[in-house]
Parts: sequence; structure tokens; C-alpha cells
Amino acid sequence: MGKSLNEIAQELKDNNKKVQLIYAFNGTGKTRLSREFKALVAPKSETDDNGLVNKKILYYNAFTEDLFYWDNDLENDVDLKLKIHPNAFTEWVFIEQGQELNVINHFQNYTNLALTPKFNPDFSEITFSLKRGNDEDMENIKISKGEESNFVWSVFYSLLEQVINVLNVPEPNDRETDKLNKLEYVFIDDPVTSLDDNHLIQMAVDLSDIIKKSESDLKFVITTHNPLFYNVLSNDFNNSNKETGYNKDKHFKKHCLIKNEDSSYELKNSNDSPFSYHLFLLNELGVAVETGKIYKYHFNFLRNILEKTSTFLGYGKWDELLSPIRGESQSYMKRILNLSSHSKHSAEEIVAITESDKRVLKFLLEEIKETYRFK
Repeated sequence: MGKSLNEIAQELKDNNKKVQLIYAFNGTGKTRLSREFKALVAPKSETDDNGLVNKKILYYNAFTEDLFYWDNDLENDVDLKLKIHPNAFTEWVFIEQGQELNVINHFQNYTNLALTPKFNPDFSEITFSLKRGNDEDMENIKISKGEESNFVWSVFYSLLEQVINVLNVPEPNDRETDKLNKLEYVFIDDPVTSLDDNHLIQMAVDLSDIIKKSESDLKFVITTHNPLFYNVLSNDFNNSNKETGYNKDKHFKKHCLIKNEDSSYELKNSNDSPFSYHLFLLNELGVAVETGKIYKYHFNFLRNILEKTSTFLGYGKWDELLSPIRGESQSYMKRILNLSSHSKHSAEEIVAITESDKRVLKFLLEEIKETYRFK
């Protein structure tokens, strides 16, 4: 029987694990779950007036990005700035902890070494410059939405590093601050909106490494719609670490959040290793075909399915699975290769494709499901 998101949040809390990893499709309710979980851990009656003092939960989700907003200088279109609503988190990161350079390094690692944030003296505004090949800088540029999301994540990740370091001091009286002593949870909702695969893997590895270094009672809930991000985190958290005392059987649990047709929810345990993404990707492709909303990245899904299926069936190469399919298998392979390129950020890959491409995707999906007996 299905549950409400509030009941799912309570189930996560009752599990009492160090790390819980949740896979769910976009639109399932991950961000709403993060809000329900926050309300459960820290009811609204517990105000934020004291900043980080008495805070029980830190969370990263779509609302975190709302702390940052653009001043587009509409009158002159010259002085473009990313501004920060006053809040205790960025104040602690930048002013109290002096993490400016750390944030810049993380941001450039996930985007472009030539793209540099510059902060004003009170850290309420950021401008961005881009170094060109002639050593001249393009000043006051407006970065993309994806780059902005990466910047916000870099701020949060720097905060997370500091939080874990502070709480790793076992005796509260010996910590550099007592502001974090009541912190119980960190909820991270889908921080991978616009990373290419290489940077996405690096983000997952960085995140799992820092969480494994957490020696306090701090607990983490991570949700994502991205199969690769889930897979890397799942593999990393499945490895115990004797140095830190992290034990995969004791500290880790992975789930899949399912939304039923009656709008109720189920939190299913995922014990597959590796997680059976191909079944979820098949479902995603089916929805795309049914609605007609087919984009370039759906060919990435198709290739992912073929790669995993070929490994399972013992084929040397994924394109061998196309041989029994009616038509020119080499032509299908070339089209999949061309349209599943990882050369750009995923946000830039949501582009229109031809009607011919759509027909090919629909045909291949039907043929693959029938030939290899997917249910």
C-alpha cells in the first residue's frame, strides 16, 4: 500500500542510517520529500532567527539556489552581478570560515578553469570573468544556469567540508564553534543538473569521500534522478573504510522512490549491485516515445541500455546487439554514437532532433524490447 511523502520521510528518519541514497525520476517528488523531511526533523516553529545555532538539518535543493539571484543591470546591460540573499550559511562560509578560494577551486573544477568568480568585500555580490586566449578577460559576464547551479553547489560543498571537520572533533567544548552541535542531518537533493559525465563522476567521488570522513553522528540523505551519479555513489558507499570506521552494512542503505498512479509513494529497497538502471531507462524512453517529447539525451539512455545488456549477455561490444534487428545495424550504430555524444553538458543536450531520429528511436526501442525479451 502506498504512503504519503510525510510517511516516506518518517521511514527515512526511522532507518537511522549514516547514509541513505535514493533514486527517483524527475517529477517524482524528490524536492518535496526534502521539504517534508526538513519539517519532520525541524518543525517550522523552530525559527531560523539564530542562524546556524540550534540548526538540526542542512539541505541542498532547488530552494537553496533561490538564495542567489541576478542583478542584470537592465538600464546599461554592463554591470551584471549574482547577488546573495542574506543568510547564515554563506556568511559562515565566506566571512567566518574564509572559504572564498575553496569555493572558487571547486567551481572551476566542475566548470572551466578560465571562468573566475570575484566577490565584493562583504560577499553579498559575485561577478564572473572569463579568460580568453589572448590573456584578456571578459568581465562581468552572465554565466549559464547550469554554471550558476554548479557555483551554488560549490558553496554548499565548501560548507559541508567545514561542517564535517568541525563535528569530527569528538568533544563539543574543543570545537572551534558550538553553532553546529545540534546538527543531525544533511539532505542533498539532485546536485547534478548540468554536469558532463566526467565532472559528474568527480562530484560523486568527492561527495562520498567527504561523507566517509564524517566521524560524528551526522546523517546524510541523498536523492538523484541521474543513473550514473547514483551508480558511482552506490559503488563508493558499498566499500567500507576501516580508517574512518565506515561500514557499508551498518551505515548505508539505498532505495528507489516510486510514485504510484494514485499519487501515493513507495520507498523500495534497492539491493541490486549494480542497480538495474536499464529497466528505469527503458521506462523513461517509453514515456518519451508515448508523449513525443524525445530529445538528444534519450539516445544516451538507449546506448546505456545497450551497454549494460551487452555486458550481461556476454557480448564484446554493445553494437553487436543491433545485428538481429531489421535494417542497417551500422547505420543505427552511427546514429546512436552521433546523438549520444558526451561532449557537452547535459543541460545543453536538450535540443531538438529530427523526426527521422525520433522514428528511429521508437523503432529501436520496440525492436530491442522484443528481441531481448524485456518485460
